[in-house]
Amino acid sequence: MITLSSQDDLKAAKEALEAVKNSYPALFEKLVDVINLTRALQFKYQYLGCLITDEDPGNNAPCFVHGSVLRLYKKEFQSLKDDSDSAVLKQAFIEFKHISYAKVSLLAIGMTPESLLGASTIK
Repeated sequence: MITLSSQDDLKAAKEALEAVKNSYPALFEKLVDVINLTRALQFKYQYLGCLITDEDPGNNAPCFVHGSVLRLYKKEFQSLKDDSDSAVLKQAFIEFKHISYAKVSLLAIGMTPESLLGASTIK
């Protein structure tokens, strides 16, 4: 997905994620764990965002992945989704969907809004 994001949008997303981090540290830690697992397995961030927001991942779902790896991923993701405060996270992802789930994910793991400016094709 190609997205153009304004610096204001990216800063607002970063601030929203910081608010989640400060108000719900355990939830945020689970999110970071799942984002890092998504990176390590080379899954698309769009797939993670779709799972969080209960959307159909469509062609963003991982292909040619062993069932055991996908089960492990979904088990880790389920611990995030089962958190009693997961609705807060879902709302943040929905609110900033227009800047892409990839950029929201990268902001969550510490990238700066300035580093994500301009067009990108992060999946």
